[in-house]
Amino acid sequence: MSRRPQGDLDVRFMGLALREAARGRPSPNPHVGAVVVKGGKVVARGYHRRAGEAHAEALALSRAGRKARGATLYVTLEPCNHHGRTGPCTEAVLEAGIARVVIGYADPAPHVPGAIRRLRRAGVEVAVGVRIDEARRRIADFEKHITTGLPFVTLKAAVTLDGRIAARTGDSKWITNEASRKHAHRLRDRSDAVMVGVGTVLADDPRLDVRHLRGKDPLRVVLDSRLRTPPGARLLTVGPKAAAPVIFHAPNAPKSRVARLTRAGATLVAVPARKHGLDLRRVLRELGRRDVVRLLVEGGATVHGALLDGGFVDRAAIFIAPKILGDDEGVPLARGKRRNSIADASSLKTPRFRRFGDDLYIEGEL
Repeated sequence: MSRRPQGDLDVRFMGLALREAARGRPSPNPHVGAVVVKGGKVVARGYHRRAGEAHAEALALSRAGRKARGATLYVTLEPCNHHGRTGPCTEAVLEAGIARVVIGYADPAPHVPGAIRRLRRAGVEVAVGVRIDEARRRIADFEKHITTGLPFVTLKAAVTLDGRIAARTGDSKWITNEASRKHAHRLRDRSDAVMVGVGTVLADDPRLDVRHLRGKDPLRVVLDSRLRTPPGARLLTVGPKAAAPVIFHAPNAPKSRVARLTRAGATLVAVPARKHGLDLRRVLRELGRRDVVRLLVEGGATVHGALLDGGFVDRAAIFIAPKILGDDEGVPLARGKRRNSIADASSLKTPRFRRFGDDLYIEGEL
């Protein structure tokens, strides 16, 4: 049974480790942060920057040097105990002479043998569960991917007060202000891929890249059963370092369009079609196979509705502008199956709110 300490110092120092964990782009690995504390003072910090580079614990211990002997290591996720691109962090902990390890959340990866047991058998005091909810939220994307093979799906939208993402003409520029749009690009930067339906491509001709701030462009993904995406679409204009956009289509899509879009630089992937569109589980599984851990979905209404209906949405990120369209033929946030009561609505758990100028931003897990 894991001991769950309640000390204020453990809570405080784990908070510092969680802040470290928010940094970096380690996908498909989890976000992990670590802090080495000795005599009540922080002597080193570390976070997992990128896959293949030093893990948070190893980096923090390396920075601590001799000060690590007899110290306490705070780490948001159970240290790894296996050989991958880097060596086991449990070995680094033991070699450094750490006396105590405080863990936020036990590793959910099914291939990981018990690091906690190994450390305890070596005489290291181990406590598990400090700020466990925050620690688990930090690796929710990794946990879903490692246990199901599917990406962690965030539904992102900008809506008016009456819930419209576009006018009846498809016009949506601009519902939200510049500060909101900048944060939306930050969400893209933090995602492995961004996905839209072909309706959004035809209406907006989006680039689906990262602008307004420095960042890395996500993989661009389009759901397009009949391959109506124009070969001149802006999302097909990729830089030399960008991955080719992926377009999912039905097996019976016209071969001439397959050839045309392939020549335009897209990667075409056929998946089974269902009554109202593509098999979304197959789409998500294929993206997971391509190491897409964080998937940001930006529309449109049909795609949002289908993902909600299928239970594939893990998180929502909604920007609400103080505007009222007042048109019952405006485009809603989601076009899904009919629901007869409010009790059937999807709900956000512990929603979090922010202001971007006059806009309200709400995010939370479903």
